[in-house]
Amino acid sequence: MKYWVKKELKPPHGKVYIIEDRCKGCGFCIEFCPQQVLQESEEFNSRGYHPPKLVENDKKCIGCSFCSLVCPEFAIYIEKEEENED
Repeated sequence: MKYWVKKELKPPHGKVYIIEDRCKGCGFCIEFCPQQVLQESEEFNSRGYHPPKLVENDKKCIGCSFCSLVCPEFAIYIEKEEENED
């Protein structure tokens, strides 16, 4: 008979990449992020818009990729970070 071993569950993490020159400043990624990882930048991109930037604590990203799904310009994407099994 096998027993379930109680393991500590860790939330997933993701790394956010922003292609600033593609961004048109719509703000969908900022508005719909469930973890509020993004905010509007003070800088301008080559098109004259304010692209998003990561907040100071970017470890809150859970890698859901919702920001990349709502971006009409495909200017943002996520890579999930694998947890090391130690």
